[in-house]
Amino acid sequence: MPKKYEWLLFDADDTLLDFKLGEKRAITATFLAAGLPTDDEVIETYSRINDNLWKMLERGEVTKDRLKVLRFEQFCEHYGFDYDGAALADAYVEHLKKQTVLLDGAEDVSRALYGKYKMYIITNGIEAVQTARFGGCAIKDYFEKCYISDAIGVAKPKKGFFDAVAADIPDFDKSRALIIGDSLTSDIKGGVEYGIDTCWLNPAGKEIPEGMDITYVIGDICELLNILE
Repeated sequence: MPKKYEWLLFDADDTLLDFKLGEKRAITATFLAAGLPTDDEVIETYSRINDNLWKMLERGEVTKDRLKVLRFEQFCEHYGFDYDGAALADAYVEHLKKQTVLLDGAEDVSRALYGKYKMYIITNGIEAVQTARFGGCAIKDYFEKCYISDAIGVAKPKKGFFDAVAADIPDFDKSRALIIGDSLTSDIKGGVEYGIDTCWLNPAGKEIPEGMDITYVIGDICELLNILE
């Protein structure tokens, strides 16, 4: 019996790469160098501001270039810090480029699927950052290519992002593709609207949104093997 899928499209951050840990390490190094506090509350505040702005980007409410600096401007405004947001943004990008830690199971799953499927990365992010992080991680050789929203010019979940990916992958057939990702608003929403099967990585056991036709839900990346094998 032929396998159902030929192409696997993986999100990067918090699906394969441990973005939360990488972000914490990068922002801590950035703030330490600038003489700013680095306690958990401060880091969590930055992360919340950053998450909100990325969701705004997905909705088309802010540009990528503006987001890079605005998150630090809003952070400094929140605490009353007198610091140049653009300088913090530049320093943070350099620290984030070095963050290549994988989530548990990501390397084992990638290795197990390698050679059986054509695997690609589809990620929203800054091109220089994502290229450096993915290029420096242990699983890079298992994937055919990394598609980055910054390079494409359109972010997930917009149709234009998936149009660009589909047009570039040789002989791509979306009926035989599966998107694997942790984000309902970018990976899963994008896949559902584009007509590609989706696998939602949901380690927190969040409730499935009503009306969202998700093909599979898994709590751990290793469960993907049970679906595919």
